[in-house]
Amino acid sequence: MHKTLSILALLFTFCAVSSAQENICFSSRLKTLQVKINGEWGEPPVMLLNGSNWIEISFDDLQAQYQRYTYSITHCNADWKQSDLLVSEYMTGFNDCRLDNYEPAIGTEMDYCHYTLRLPNEENKLLVSGNYRIDIFEDGEDEPIAQACFSIIEPHVGVEMSSSGNTDLDTYDSHQQVSFSVNYSGYQVSDPINEFKYIVQQNRRWDNHADGIMPSSMRINKLIFDHNRSLIFPAGNEYRRFEILDEYVATMGVDRMEFDGDYYHAFIFPDEQRINYLYDQDQDGRYIIHNDDNVANDTQSDYFFTHFTLQMPQIPGGDVYLFGDLTGNRIDEEYKMEYNLIDHQYELITPLKQGTYNYMLMFVRDGESVALTRQAEGDFHQTENEYYIYVYHRGVGERYDKLVGFQKMKHKE
Repeated sequence: MHKTLSILALLFTFCAVSSAQENICFSSRLKTLQVKINGEWGEPPVMLLNGSNWIEISFDDLQAQYQRYTYSITHCNADWKQSDLLVSEYMTGFNDCRLDNYEPAIGTEMDYCHYTLRLPNEENKLLVSGNYRIDIFEDGEDEPIAQACFSIIEPHVGVEMSSSGNTDLDTYDSHQQVSFSVNYSGYQVSDPINEFKYIVQQNRRWDNHADGIMPSSMRINKLIFDHNRSLIFPAGNEYRRFEILDEYVATMGVDRMEFDGDYYHAFIFPDEQRINYLYDQDQDGRYIIHNDDNVANDTQSDYFFTHFTLQMPQIPGGDVYLFGDLTGNRIDEEYKMEYNLIDHQYELITPLKQGTYNYMLMFVRDGESVALTRQAEGDFHQTENEYYIYVYHRGVGERYDKLVGFQKMKHKE
């Protein structure tokens, strides 16, 4: 069993700076950063402009005692760089507000405080569509300790999309190709080729997203996107799954539970390299926080030090990472697996809050920034992936990118 002091050191390392569009805690002292629409699990972070819905951002601080946090709101363009709008043009209120809604954990071995921010609120209302970044600061600090991202839509265009395992690279083998169309009938557009921008995602990932996409053909009030090489994605495999719900009883995917006198440990069954497609009713990389009693999940769910292993020969030229919503879909050094030369396996220990989790084990080549499924998970055209399309518009003379269309679909063969 690892020493408690060594494990606690994992909690106070700092993460690398992220791209602007990612949900990330810059200190690993903060955990379980979630962005929800109307408090609903699993929905993409997109809400209607001037609608009755709301966004909820939450996280845990393993420092345990109350820490004064503030937050700021930044409007961003399609590329998630700050737009040219003044603060007063995209929101009401001041842009340096206290985050006062917090609760301490109750009855857990690992102490923490749970913080929640809801927008809009009495201090802030958002006035335009597009992308938004919330930066969270420790009191008196200039650099954010966390950031969360979401979008607001004013729907003006229709989006239809499809996907196929029969791609321009291979035929029902290891890739999936997305096709879509944008119908802007009834919406004022002067130059549709240049005024629209598009982002396509697979399973909420940003490392392999497609942008700079140009239409393959054009009809009256309609743009067609097919046979586009940038819309071909490695298909991957279904996500691996496990549950950590009970302090003493091993549940789905868990080999055993242990208590070291200070904290609980969950040992996930050893993983192996996948060479075949394995169907499973996964949640496409998501996780949901809940405990065995499903009571006060935000504050009565404990953190377990979770042990992952991948038994396979070491892959040269790169590293293996734990990946999924539980890592913010990021290639993060905090989730890099170390190779054990004696046991011939990759290993990682990380604290996770009680709940049900999806994950993948991804390979990243040295010096590159895209996570690859082929080496550990395999790529199979049958995999049920989710795809998202964001359509932005900036008319002539306008100063920001509006989000005017959004669609999601699930690939099924």
